Amino acid sequence: MLNRLLKKKGGFTLIELMIVVAIIGILAAIAIPNFIRFQAKSKQSEAKTNLKAIFTAQKAYFGEKDKYVSDFKVVGFDPEPGNRFSYSINAACNKAQDASPTGRTYSAGCIGQDKARFTEIPTVGGEPLAAGVEGTCPNCDFNAVAVGNVDNDKNADTWGITSIATEATTLQGTCGIDSAKVGGGEPGNAYNDVSC
Repeated sequence: MLNRLLKKKGGFTLIELMIVVAIIGILAAIAIPNFIRFQAKSKQSEAKTNLKAIFTAQKAYFGEKDKYVSDFKVVGFDPEPGNRFSYSINAACNKAQDASPTGRTYSAGCIGQDKARFTEIPTVGGEPLAAGVEGTCPNCDFNAVAVGNVDNDKNADTWGITSIATEATTLQGTCGIDSAKVGGGEPGNAYNDVSC
């Protein structure tokens, strides 16, 4: 009996191996799209963080000068190099900005995405708010916009933030979002590149 057990060599049959491969394929088909979606959602945190920084910088400047400005250099906003999103507090640059081949553009109210890292400039997306200063200060408000690409298509993930706190502001050109209304100081996603 011991001799018979020693002679019998165990192994997997072809059918067993094919079942295992099929199970792994099914799990991968479920997991990979979810992973890509969660990865794109994590890239959106850059826009939310930097828009809140713009809001804080503008509010601090308003506290000292009783006005908002359309110049990032005046308020001291300068995001880390390698930015995926273009930022605007000037109506002239509400869309994604083409950066220089070696880095990003930086002008008064416009900061382009880092072209050295992100060569694809998104062309399609919403324009959530009219960037810039509205009204006559000190009774004025400002809007800022962030536009970038979080996946591999031409659509732009589009965000906006406003200082208008009295009522919720309606985002324009909405797609794939939970709410078209945004309150003062809270970033709003007008065109969600992950789900559109």
